[in-house]
Amino acid sequence: MIECIEHEGKKLAIVVRSSYKKDGIEFFTPGTFSQQLGYMKRASGYVIPPHVHNILPREVDFTKEVLFIRSGRLRVDFYSEKKTYLESIILETGDVILLAFGGHGIEILEESEIIEVKQGPHMGEADKSRFASVDARNIKIRERGNL
Repeated sequence: MIECIEHEGKKLAIVVRSSYKKDGIEFFTPGTFSQQLGYMKRASGYVIPPHVHNILPREVDFTKEVLFIRSGRLRVDFYSEKKTYLESIILETGDVILLAFGGHGIEILEESEIIEVKQGPHMGEADKSRFASVDARNIKIRERGNL
């Protein structure tokens, strides 16, 4: 299952649930995203020809993060660009999320192993603006849904 978190017409996040399966290749991100997220299922013997990626200048304005949940359970809270809380989702073992726009916070609900991939170079604290998280009494968990 693929889920998309949107606010005011902008994709904040794309979630690929561990149950997602499809033959072939599919990309879930628009070509304009500086971080591309796709899924590939190929049969035994399928060959991806050797290749190198060409040097092409690219400009990256926003850091996008991809989290691979190797184990555990966590909650992701989504915020607008203006730091207003919107909603939350629960991620579990095997889920993948691309955090594209807006703000986000994460609470680990069960011990978790997470692999994070994002563009570099790393800019340290200059890369983000921290703010207060939503009060636990106001958490709204989004039901699972399709893109």
